[in-house]
Amino acid sequence: MEGSVRERLLELAEEDYRRFSASLLPNVEHILGVRLPALRILAKQLAKGDWRTYLEQADDTYFEEVMLQGMTIGYVKAEFQEIQSYIARFVPKINNWSVCDSFCSGLKLQQADKHEVWEWVRPYVLMRSEYEIRFGVVMLLNYFMEERYLPEVLLLLDQVRHDGYYAKMAVAWAVSIAYIKQPALTEGYLLNNSLDDFTYNKALQKITESLRIERETKQWIRSLKRK
Repeated sequence: MEGSVRERLLELAEEDYRRFSASLLPNVEHILGVRLPALRILAKQLAKGDWRTYLEQADDTYFEEVMLQGMTIGYVKAEFQEIQSYIARFVPKINNWSVCDSFCSGLKLQQADKHEVWEWVRPYVLMRSEYEIRFGVVMLLNYFMEERYLPEVLLLLDQVRHDGYYAKMAVAWAVSIAYIKQPALTEGYLLNNSLDDFTYNKALQKITESLRIERETKQWIRSLKRK
């Protein structure tokens, strides 16, 4: 099966798109240049077939091969406990923001017990690997920005300690989404937190870039910037 998947990816590859993708993904090698809509179509086809065998045998040489595995996991229909095992095996393969964020947004966990998902995601936020942390944080901002979970989400974000750019940017992104969705709950956190200056200022910047924030509020947010 793997041979046919790679052959299909090679057929779909576009040199112009490869160069464009490479410009967005510094330090990522082995990019073929397959557009995301084409990958999603292929992932849906794989998810309808013998996806377990595919995921067990899939190669990780090319960026698109890893991306395709993540998309396929997002499309499969199975119990959360089984999907969880495939997610756990996939996360260590993540080595760039594009695969991470696409994977997180593609997971369909609405049918799973939310508290079970919460308990499973939390440890990732405090792991040592940059992209394990980013995975955990992006999962939080995608699925747990509601009033019930937000206080604990903010406590978790405040404990992240990693020098990696993509870990810091994920935390900044999550804090900004928390404020945009739950300003009353997040305001106090902006005034009292343990974020490093880079992450904190990036969070403020992202808040001010939102079209959902009023001009007067943006002025106040800017006044909080650390020098």
